Amino acid sequence: MKAIILKKYGLPNLLEIGEVEKPVPKDGEVLVNIHSASINDFDWGLVRGKPFVIRLFFGLKKPKINIPGVDISGTIEAVGARVSSFKVGDEIYCDLSECGFGGFAEYVCVPEEIPSKKPSIISHNEASALPHAGLLALQGLVEKGKVKSGQRVLINGAGGGVGTLSIQILKSYELEITGVDSDQKQDLMKSLGYDSVLDYKKVDFTATGEKYDLILDTKSNRSLFKYARALKKNGTYITVGGSMNRLLEIALLGPLISLFTGKKLSVLFHKPNKGLGQLSELVEKGQIKPEVDGPYGFDKIPELIQYLGEGRHRGKIVVEIGE
Repeated sequence: MKAIILKKYGLPNLLEIGEVEKPVPKDGEVLVNIHSASINDFDWGLVRGKPFVIRLFFGLKKPKINIPGVDISGTIEAVGARVSSFKVGDEIYCDLSECGFGGFAEYVCVPEEIPSKKPSIISHNEASALPHAGLLALQGLVEKGKVKSGQRVLINGAGGGVGTLSIQILKSYELEITGVDSDQKQDLMKSLGYDSVLDYKKVDFTATGEKYDLILDTKSNRSLFKYARALKKNGTYITVGGSMNRLLEIALLGPLISLFTGKKLSVLFHKPNKGLGQLSELVEKGQIKPEVDGPYGFDKIPELIQYLGEGRHRGKIVVEIGE
């Protein structure tokens, strides 16, 4: 089968397109014929081996993961012994980050407890855009952020995968929602329903004097104290990604600031696939639909990872892999 092969850390153009052996499902596993995959920050970090903490988990000198790729949607082609949740022909989608990656390939074997049935009303391209970004939004805003009607909410990184799904999740609440991203994404953000939009190159939202009940941040590129300044009394700031130095600062000092100010500042520790069924329900009800950048061809994956790293994408970057 064809696959994107990661042999050493570096820029995405070092990735190779090659042939590897098609996997065979073990007991309790399903073999998925991957139709579509999306590209994540996880792939950007894994390919480069940056920040350094990536190497602590996935190999100091060279990567232990040979095929990147986190989010997939596809069809079950075979099942291993003792599999009871799925049958051949079922359409599924999931996040592979808890079971070895491998999404940038024609096939992958997955433990049967990982996937969920693909919502019937969306395509594989749309489904592959959902698991990682959708659950960061859902877990950050609803589970951890405890969002409720009447609040002022800000999404930093509003035009990316998490941001474009966040606004759709929030539409069932009565909220005032501000989105922050580049000027090139302003029209997209407005069309999705953000009440106001800010160009981060022109406006520092932490310095305007505006205060928010809840901030969901995908960038983490400012000081913790600036984020605290942008919160109302008893407000909540949650980050789901960004600079590792900033993430460590928030994780270590956030509880201390919370203790003295009552403002909650924390890092969301993402739980892969937890809540995927709930996400599917929102899709089936027509409440959310992924914003797809693409779809692109399989051979474009290396340059698309670079494209994501430069922050030029709108919504989720999606690649078609097989039929």
